[in-house]
Amino acid sequence: MSVGQLIESVLAGAFGPAAGTFDITSAFWLHHTTRLPGADVTYRNYYVLLRVGEVFGACSFEAGELDPSYCAETSGRTLADVLENDPLPVRIAALDAYLAAVEPHHTSPYAEEVVLPAGTPDVRAKARDAAVAGLLDVAEGTKVALIGVVNPLVDAITDRGGICLPCDFNLRETASGLPVTQDMTEVIDAADAVVATGMTLSNGSFDVLLHSCREQGKPLAIYAQTGSAVARTFLGAGVTALSAEPFPFSQFSSRPSSLYRYRTDT
Repeated sequence: MSVGQLIESVLAGAFGPAAGTFDITSAFWLHHTTRLPGADVTYRNYYVLLRVGEVFGACSFEAGELDPSYCAETSGRTLADVLENDPLPVRIAALDAYLAAVEPHHTSPYAEEVVLPAGTPDVRAKARDAAVAGLLDVAEGTKVALIGVVNPLVDAITDRGGICLPCDFNLRETASGLPVTQDMTEVIDAADAVVATGMTLSNGSFDVLLHSCREQGKPLAIYAQTGSAVARTFLGAGVTALSAEPFPFSQFSSRPSSLYRYRTDT
């Protein structure tokens, strides 16, 4: 199954409630920057978010890919309408909202809740990324492709004895000095295991990533703020583990918050 086929299945009613029965009650656009203490890199993040009932669908996107004016006409539309007609990041947010509405992470019997501690941004980021790294069985010398670089996650992999192979469109090297490639295929082919951000859903590379890991029989862990409920659908079908962090994300609060880990033996 591909992301496009998943959207078609949702629109066809394969997951239960019709997407046309879910109204978007609010739509918003976020531009968020972060620079952790001692770092020389500023992360620049853009998010589109759609609220449906008690859940939010989320998708990050690249600068300039989506104008904030979309918000003005999106509240009040149905998820079906957005899934059929909108730019990819908005459709991923709508798909995420639908799948999370059908089964919220906090009610899933397959989810392990991990409560991140209260604290400063760097304390919470390190706790989050340690939880993500804990999804992988990283033995000494394991080569781990990291697609979508977050520096505390680089550290979490190396602290476990892994060899991090970073890939990112927007960075040239990690905070620890590792060179960063833009070639996802290069690091997947060289790796024993793969960790990738949910943003692969919004830039269209998720299907390629999934196919490569399936063909090569390599474990694939997804850490997702973007499309966390979407990535969950692929557990056992290429995705072997998932760290799902629904909105509001940990970087927007100093108080305890939850992410949800999923594992499969498939």
